[in-house]
Amino acid sequence: MVGIAFTVMCLVFGTTFLAIKIGVEAGMPPFLSAGLRFVIAGALMFTWMWMKGKVSLSLLFRKEMLITGAGLTFATFATLYWAEQHVSSGVGAILSATGPLMIMLMQTALLRQKTSARMLIGCLIGFTGVVLVVLPGVSLGAGSLFLWGCIAVLVGEVCYSAGTLYSKKVIHQFSDMNPVAINAVQMMYGGVLLFILSALTESWNMSALDVLPAVSSVIYLTVIGSMVGHSLFYWIMSRTNPLFPATWLYISPPIAVGLGAIVYGEHVSWVTWVGVVLVISGLLTMNEKVNNWLKKGKRVRANVRTSESV
Repeated sequence: MVGIAFTVMCLVFGTTFLAIKIGVEAGMPPFLSAGLRFVIAGALMFTWMWMKGKVSLSLLFRKEMLITGAGLTFATFATLYWAEQHVSSGVGAILSATGPLMIMLMQTALLRQKTSARMLIGCLIGFTGVVLVVLPGVSLGAGSLFLWGCIAVLVGEVCYSAGTLYSKKVIHQFSDMNPVAINAVQMMYGGVLLFILSALTESWNMSALDVLPAVSSVIYLTVIGSMVGHSLFYWIMSRTNPLFPATWLYISPPIAVGLGAIVYGEHVSWVTWVGVVLVISGLLTMNEKVNNWLKKGKRVRANVRTSESV
């Protein structure tokens, strides 16, 4: 069941980038679309947890939830949704996969954690991959908005990394609360901030809106992307360890790139595919825990096969 759930989660997260692209190109204001997604998903998830008696209403009024929502949801997805007006869904997915790389760099720079040679090499490989992902668009004369879109995604990942480091402290502080409920509340706060940003910067004139793809995008991202995807993430984490479900970041970018090319006709050059491989390779090189976990998994499977043959 864990294997099935993990496969479904990777497929879900891999499709969300294309769903965002479809929504914004259908004329849906990006910040409004993101706000609707997270407010509705967060409210439904929190209500369900509250009705089951697994969370207190007092969690809604904690400033820590606002700060977490500002980093994990608001800044991360405000930049991603805006960027996908100017970059392909595949490029957005690849650049979003740099989140763990940003986290490790931030831990080194701000938390003064020691940096090994392995981490430096992995960082260099990942950075080279990012350059190769961005390079085709720049060399083909995609314009300054393409470059700004790429920069926006990377800035969003910096905010995501800061929010992730802070959320670790929050989860420890509210250890008596269900992590799913904490995630639901931070999504609601992030969604409200996205609404505010939308009201200040976007026109809500829906006359030019292509209704079916726009509404379908919001519904899919709300129900499948946020509710199903995140619920599977925490379910898998509760039955394995905090590290394993996060490895979706190594699998979903190729899914997003391939899906964008096949379904939406997005151009993908061989240079971009090399960039995908380098970004993922850099992350795997840097993340020693993932490598140790994979080695441990191989040993466990080998022992199981041996015991079964006996």
